[in-house]
Amino acid sequence: MTVHLHQEDIPAGLFAEGASIAVDTETMGLITPRDRLCVVQLSDGGPDEHLVRFDAGSDYAAPNLKALLADPDREKLYHFGRFDIAALQFYLGIVAAPAWDTKIASRLVRTYTDRHGLKELVRELLGQELSKAQQSSDWGAAELTDAQKEYAASDVRYLHRLRAVLEPKLAREGRAELARACFDFLPHRAALDLAGWPEIDVFAHA
Repeated sequence: MTVHLHQEDIPAGLFAEGASIAVDTETMGLITPRDRLCVVQLSDGGPDEHLVRFDAGSDYAAPNLKALLADPDREKLYHFGRFDIAALQFYLGIVAAPAWDTKIASRLVRTYTDRHGLKELVRELLGQELSKAQQSSDWGAAELTDAQKEYAASDVRYLHRLRAVLEPKLAREGRAELARACFDFLPHRAALDLAGWPEIDVFAHA
């Protein structure tokens, strides 16, 4: 298991054709237009994770990363993809879809709990423990610490395995089609966030 750090882009041909890619992002904060994109994490479900770090003032050119994430034939796995898709759209100018979201899937089948964070999912469904100690650290630092790199890698390390557990549960509960519709809507939900409706339910009556 190795965590690879890349600067500004990934090498061409890093991942096999067609492999689904787990994706996560680290930013300077939670307000996308204000808080710049610092790191993009990637995994194809294999033993290694790849981190792409962007400097302050980056032009986010990243042609290889953009091609990977914008590929309509390659599924992207997220946990709370709404935020990541918005960040990638705003800074890289691409729509990183089609999507599969473990948090949405969890909400649809784990209705016996209100705990749908990645830490809780990994603990219950995979029997592993995640540390969230670096969640609020400075992702814009010139050098990432080993602890930051490990934290960032862990956010994509388990997504393929979580999907493998959650998919049968969605089918069992008759909610696979509903989940797919939610996943397909994610880029539009992200676009609403970027357009100024982050906390407003445009479907609400009042």
